[in-house]
Amino acid sequence: MTRPTLLVIAASLMLAPAAFAATKAPAAAAVTPAAALPATNPFAQASTLPFHYPPFDKVQDADYAPAFAAGMAAHLAEINTIANNPKAATFENTIVAMERAGQLLGRVRTVFSVMSGSNTNDTIQGLERELAPKMAAHSDAIMLNAKLYQRISALYAKRDKLGLDAESKRLLERYHTDFVRAGAKLSAGDKDKLKVYNSQLAALSTTFAQNVLKELNASAVVVDTREELDGLSPAAIEVAAGLAKKRGLDGKYVIALVNTTGQAPLSQLTNRALRERIMVASQARGSHGGEFDNRQVVLDLAKLRAERAALMGYPNYAAYSLEDQTARTTTAVNALLGELAKPAVVNARREADDIQKVIDAEKGGFKVAASDWAFYSDKVRAERYNFDQNQLKPYFEMNSVLTKGVFFAAGKLYGLSFKQRTDLPVYNADMLVFDVFNEDGKQLAIFTLDPYARSNKRGGAWANAYVSQSALLGNQPVIANNLNIPKPEAGQPTLMTFDEVTTMFHEFGHALHGMFSKVKYPRFSGTSVPRDFVEYPSQVNEMWALWPEVLQNYAKHYQTGVAIPAELLAKVTAADNFNQGYKTTEYLASALLDQRWHQLTPAQIPSDVLAFENTALAEAGIDFAPAPPRYRTTYFSHAFAGGYSAGYYAYLWSEKLDADTVEWFKENGGLTRKNGDWFRAKLLSRGGSADALDIYREFRGRDAKIEPLLERRGLSGK
Repeated sequence: MTRPTLLVIAASLMLAPAAFAATKAPAAAAVTPAAALPATNPFAQASTLPFHYPPFDKVQDADYAPAFAAGMAAHLAEINTIANNPKAATFENTIVAMERAGQLLGRVRTVFSVMSGSNTNDTIQGLERELAPKMAAHSDAIMLNAKLYQRISALYAKRDKLGLDAESKRLLERYHTDFVRAGAKLSAGDKDKLKVYNSQLAALSTTFAQNVLKELNASAVVVDTREELDGLSPAAIEVAAGLAKKRGLDGKYVIALVNTTGQAPLSQLTNRALRERIMVASQARGSHGGEFDNRQVVLDLAKLRAERAALMGYPNYAAYSLEDQTARTTTAVNALLGELAKPAVVNARREADDIQKVIDAEKGGFKVAASDWAFYSDKVRAERYNFDQNQLKPYFEMNSVLTKGVFFAAGKLYGLSFKQRTDLPVYNADMLVFDVFNEDGKQLAIFTLDPYARSNKRGGAWANAYVSQSALLGNQPVIANNLNIPKPEAGQPTLMTFDEVTTMFHEFGHALHGMFSKVKYPRFSGTSVPRDFVEYPSQVNEMWALWPEVLQNYAKHYQTGVAIPAELLAKVTAADNFNQGYKTTEYLASALLDQRWHQLTPAQIPSDVLAFENTALAEAGIDFAPAPPRYRTTYFSHAFAGGYSAGYYAYLWSEKLDADTVEWFKENGGLTRKNGDWFRAKLLSRGGSADALDIYREFRGRDAKIEPLLERRGLSGK
């Protein structure tokens, strides 16, 4: 996952800090911020570090509130100057001026967002709750400014006569669309209603996200004896002992949970009772009472979103949201999900039958359940392909995967090179920082990686921009990747699962999208594209994890340095599509839930979250208990706290483009500079500067075909 989707122009200013991170402010824009904050506040001026890299070492929790206050005040002053300009509106004095505005707010918003997601604490969470409605009100003060919209509308009406280049014309069109979608055309009374909705939604989304993190930590499973952990590696057991000790539970063991329904230890633990405990704890999160219960929060969010959509003239929130994506309509999304649901479940049931045969052969005496799937599917994999996933981990040492895998592929494909540096400040000692260079030796970007899970770090994996590329502001990119790999005990190597390996390649695909950006305006930088397009380049980058030349370069035994054996490599490749029924079903279940919640009218909001969830899955024909949703409603952060509300389908929508692009790479010789240069120039460098599907057609020469996706997912009938 990636940074929040840009929803409105405030996307680049308030809602998506990446777009205005630590920018180089023009002299005129720097006066107000400097006057509003003491020079000792690290946000008062743009960072003087290379590429305006954030000064993490200088930022204290007490710096945020005054910087936010000054930033919002300065930004509104800049906006009011633009809106009340007595001169007739021009592209420069209105649209470009808005692109330059809000830089102090962007600086503090960026660092605060980084810390609230990756290194939070009680003070930050308290301020986050306080700021959510204030930031929503700030956005409304801009997006509902009638005079400002009049200037934008006047320019939009004569856009074909302004002599604008293609990117500038699109910027004007996007501003107009953003303002209209934010409510600029509503009556004064309806604008007041909208402001209330936006404030309440911001507060509820923050509550949901904080509950998910707190519940994740509270739901960790305590294990009394080492014997119960049979199947886990010695290193994993030591990690569990260390977590218990930190909680004052010496002599016991703690299994920390991740935010997905499935949990990594389930594939290894031989103790079925413990597997069941872990699965029950995972699925119950946010729905079993207590202070972190999210059921009422979900109902309130769904109702408010539906009411807000109705106010804007849409039948439901999904219709409003999808209108600005490449999918466009709920009909298109429902058709895609519905078309794949039935064959996915058929495949999952076939896989369950294979698992049941193993259970019966071992005289297990039980039917396969969700807590059994990972453990026994690995046995099926071992029998079918003569290897299990644990054979791979010694070959996937993290630094090797990063430098000899992810970076190696980027070097082969794009001519990039990387040099680690230790002189820039970090917010956590485990962070890695690299200068990134083009083949000609010119520095392209700075890249950071925060690899490990922490109790004060949200779950999942994501990318964001500390500084976004912009020719207008003279900025070069600083891009971050965040993962949640369990940290080993001191002195032990970090050995990754293959899923963690592909996630690292995936997130670096987002990083490339940000680093290769070559646009003029901040609004279009990097991943500022529709959310059902943003996952596409990152999914493409996953292909290199299994590309033989790349895999053989990084997959070396951490102790002996011996490359992964050819026969094991062949098995990995052969097993790549294994378990696709389960994977597709768990994903589709969550995507369908997301749509069902957000296609409700206000009158249709249920009173029971779990009952609605069960009914929705049954009606969609995807209620297969051994393959539960990847995220259940009460911990579904994408849908209720992130930028993917009514948009979780985007991963599958993007995968259609991804699968078609993988075919293009294979047809044209694979990992070559010619292919990389074409993909970079025609697609990765364009950001949001043109229509996403037009960009794809320019790269591919045609629309994407669905057949490669169906074949990949095992749904083609072949």
